[in-house]
Amino acid sequence: MGQDLCDEFAVARELFEEADDALDFPLSRIVREGPEEELRRTANTQPALLLVSIAAYRALGLTPERVAGHSLGEYSALVAAGALTFRDAIVLVHKRGRYMQEAVAEGYGIMAALIGAEEEAIAAAIAEVGGDVDIANYNSPGQIVIAGERVAAQRVAAQCGARQVIELAVSAPFHCRLMRPAEERLRADLAAVPFADLRIPLVNNVDAAEITSAAAARDGLAQQVSRSVRWTDVVQRLIDSGIRTFVEVGPGTVLSGTIRRIDRSVERLTVGDRAGIEAVRTRFAT
Repeated sequence: MGQDLCDEFAVARELFEEADDALDFPLSRIVREGPEEELRRTANTQPALLLVSIAAYRALGLTPERVAGHSLGEYSALVAAGALTFRDAIVLVHKRGRYMQEAVAEGYGIMAALIGAEEEAIAAAIAEVGGDVDIANYNSPGQIVIAGERVAAQRVAAQCGARQVIELAVSAPFHCRLMRPAEERLRADLAAVPFADLRIPLVNNVDAAEITSAAAARDGLAQQVSRSVRWTDVVQRLIDSGIRTFVEVGPGTVLSGTIRRIDRSVERLTVGDRAGIEAVRTRFAT
């Protein structure tokens, strides 16, 4: 992951070196060489994704009208918007990943994507089952993710009328009440890091609000740890503001898929390697 960017772009190589220096361990080697089990540790996965996303963004060299990110991606969006330095962001997300992993004993919780279930039916099942389970992600119409204690979450999944239930390969149940200890630990770190007002407006995760202030950015990052990611509302807010082209920056194309399910009429582009960068640069060439 990210090797193509480092091979082709000096700005990416410099960023990989900065990440290693900021974290005081060789994240760049783990990202490019593995082993996979080491990369899948949440404390490594989160800074790795931030690193590759910002490397791709800087190599692309274009300035968007708006930014947004899904969960961890909100950090990348805030770096792009000038609210956070890359160095501060990668240290924060390393801590975020460790706090989230440590908040719940391994195996205690799960996350599950509920395909084809209605929001109201999921909420009713949560109320009936009780226990520590919440809606974690509103990803797109017909795809909602729940998170929480394993047995309670499995009962909700069985009772909500989902056409398909997909247990996600994650190491902890993110964006639910079980993450409140992680949120409190992260708040102290966020308070110690300087934030600037945003040069580019961001639509945040917690309430799909457009923000430009440093205080709102910091508070949103704290709240999102244990609250739902309202991605469907985020994308709709951007569309309502006049955005018709979305560029997904970073590894993978998952968010482009969710945007397609939200509104098939908008243009979707992806940037994760040299070929993607060249294609998007060509698209916006004047």
